[in-house]
Amino acid sequence: MSLKLYNTMTRKKEDFIPREQGKVAIYACGPTTYNFFHLGNARMFVVFDTVRRYLQYKGYKVTYVQNFTDIDDKIINRAKEEGMDALALAEKYIQEYFKDADALNIQRADIHPKATEHISLMIEMIETLVAKGLAYAVDGDVYFEVRKFAEYGKLSGRDPDDLRSGARVEVDTRKKDPLDFALWKGAKEGEPSWESPWGKGRPGWHIECSAMALKYLGPGFDIHGGGGDLTFPHHENEIAQAEGYLSAQPFAHYWMHNGFITVNQEKMSKSLGNFFTVRDILAKFPASVVRFYLIGTQYRSPLDFDDQKLAMSKKALDRLINTCALSKEALARSVEDASCAKAESIIAQAQQAEKAFIEAMDDDFNTALALAALFDLSKDTNNFLADYVPCTEGQRALEFVLGTFDKLSGILGIDLENMENVQDDHLVDGLMQLIISIRAQARQNKDWPTADKIRDGIKELGIVLEDTPQGVRWKRQ
Repeated sequence: MSLKLYNTMTRKKEDFIPREQGKVAIYACGPTTYNFFHLGNARMFVVFDTVRRYLQYKGYKVTYVQNFTDIDDKIINRAKEEGMDALALAEKYIQEYFKDADALNIQRADIHPKATEHISLMIEMIETLVAKGLAYAVDGDVYFEVRKFAEYGKLSGRDPDDLRSGARVEVDTRKKDPLDFALWKGAKEGEPSWESPWGKGRPGWHIECSAMALKYLGPGFDIHGGGGDLTFPHHENEIAQAEGYLSAQPFAHYWMHNGFITVNQEKMSKSLGNFFTVRDILAKFPASVVRFYLIGTQYRSPLDFDDQKLAMSKKALDRLINTCALSKEALARSVEDASCAKAESIIAQAQQAEKAFIEAMDDDFNTALALAALFDLSKDTNNFLADYVPCTEGQRALEFVLGTFDKLSGILGIDLENMENVQDDHLVDGLMQLIISIRAQARQNKDWPTADKIRDGIKELGIVLEDTPQGVRWKRQ
């Protein structure tokens, strides 16, 4: 099965055929750096980090670009509230972005361009659009004339005749059409500004991404990604100005957009008071659990958020971690025989898990089904370990299984040896060994009520005791 992805432009899954064989160029819209990034941002960042990892696993050389919008109305307004210089505030939150992104195991992009470092390129693009009659200047501002771009609306599927002013499209009677959007904004007192042919000012939001994507990836690059809320107007406007500038050459071939995050079935927003930054969530849950939760649903589907769902994600992740930990414990035992039953079968099951994982990811990066393959392997491995007697063949089989877990979980950016969990497990394991020894002493003394009370009590806490040939073993339900 070849890799297929859903292209927002064509509204269907398509075979992925890169511009250049063996190479993939990706541009993913980065944050506007005026605050800590929120859970909706995090989903997008994790999704495209996972896409990048899987393409690398498939053997592609990936060039991944993710920008920082470090000049924007939101940054300026927040800087005024905090009494800071706008550019200093933006730089502060760029550094905060990296802290949270690193915690979520999001790999650094190959290039993290800042909008303010590419002003001259944006001015050159705007000059070209004006010269082609696709843009016009008014009192120091410059607007893109939407009606001059015949294909406007092709990404979002919207008819310009039916559209009204959208997000970040200011109502301005000087415009020829309400849908015309700003390419350049004339300077206002106290705001950062740069010299231009139209006087001092700063770029509009949309031109920033078009300029940076073209500079680092060139026209017709492979994948442009972002959250579903960016489809219109941001990405629609990016296409119009970029393809207008390029004289109708395609800007990007595939457009990918992840679904919204909802809170109790309502879209997350500040106005509803259900807005959560990742920094807030990381204060309550391990970063590995947050990432696991974010990839637990196929990226185009909506994802509903609450603490209970994160708690469920932690239990699910712990099952995988526990399987790997038990496998390593088994590997550490002394070998008693050269061969043992089921060694070949667990290798075959690990190979089948990888095959199922690849099939899931090849089908539009379906991480939910990919995780299902890992859980199937976890179940098979636990069954293998239940009556395992250390042997040479079995040890090799377990090494193969652990290698499979490591490879596949790495594609998803999940660390099954996460130190937060390992440290917790060491503490829990120590306590459980103490409880097991107390219960064993009670049974030796034929104090069955105490032994049963211990067994039933810890079962209510989600822990099961198993009697095996090697002694009593505990595991989480």
